[in-house]
Amino acid sequence: MGRITLEKVTKRFGDVEVIPPLDLTIEDGEFVVFVGPSGCGKSTLLRLIAGLEDVSGGEIRIDGTAATSLPPAKRRLAMVFQSYALYPHMSVRKNIAFPLRMAKMDQAEQARRVEDAARVLNLTDYLDRRPGQLSGGQRQRVAIGRAIVREPAAFLFDEPLSNLDAALRVGMRLEISELHKRLQTTMIYVTHDQVEAMTMADKIVVLQAGKIEQTGSPLELYRNPQNKFVAGFIGSPKMNFLTGDVAQAMDAHTIGIRPEHLSLSTDTGMWKGVVGVSEHLGSDTFVHVDVEGQSEHLTVRANGELDLKYKQTVYLTPMEAHIHRFDGDDLRIA
Repeated sequence: MGRITLEKVTKRFGDVEVIPPLDLTIEDGEFVVFVGPSGCGKSTLLRLIAGLEDVSGGEIRIDGTAATSLPPAKRRLAMVFQSYALYPHMSVRKNIAFPLRMAKMDQAEQARRVEDAARVLNLTDYLDRRPGQLSGGQRQRVAIGRAIVREPAAFLFDEPLSNLDAALRVGMRLEISELHKRLQTTMIYVTHDQVEAMTMADKIVVLQAGKIEQTGSPLELYRNPQNKFVAGFIGSPKMNFLTGDVAQAMDAHTIGIRPEHLSLSTDTGMWKGVVGVSEHLGSDTFVHVDVEGQSEHLTVRANGELDLKYKQTVYLTPMEAHIHRFDGDDLRIA
């Protein structure tokens, strides 16, 4: 079991409160992603759960048992860091088995767990190699294997894919998601990449300045962001925001519309603009348009075959059902 609850958990460094009192429940078997900009407190929150940082106030419970004062080794949690932290002189087999050897586990049980983890992670053929003979993705799988053999109540991932190139990140993203489906173990995953959050999570926790802005499934946050921060952070490319007369005409301080919910025409439309840079990605073209009266350009997701000239006049029309309205406090108006 791996149900984790945080009750009024707080963290202060001296007089600076980096995480105000915070409540959060992570259900057994959930894949939860903490996401937010750099410095929002997501890694600090993960370290509080792991016991690597002391809680300044509040209570952490794991399966109903108070864990706030327990050392990391007693919390039944396994952490995978951004750095692989493998021993270069040891084989893959010995690296994976290391925490079991430290626990003085029976040799036969060690061997069974290592073989099982290697099979799950497609590392069986690499058990006698050393880390230096592996690719970055394979080394990350070894680090995950070292966590799996501990059979923890939950896995904690702290930006584990940051050191990988783009292609490997996509591959490992899928592998970790598939691993969760097979193991059905609670996983908490920290990233600043909202694409990772959207594609991997059962539940996303959006953080800003140590506070939870919103929690929910990826589609819940995409469709119904509670405020402008969440609306702008979730979704790629990010949501467009318009102010001034355009927003006031729709009874809002600010309106938001996603790039995929704007139609583009060279003849007629609601908002007149001028084409800036166009990014051709094959199946899609992202067109950046400067609209009259707006300080920031709007991004439109258009057909990949679209070919517009720089400084060409175009017209944009939003899909009415997908317009988001925000008040003066940046809260979404229902």
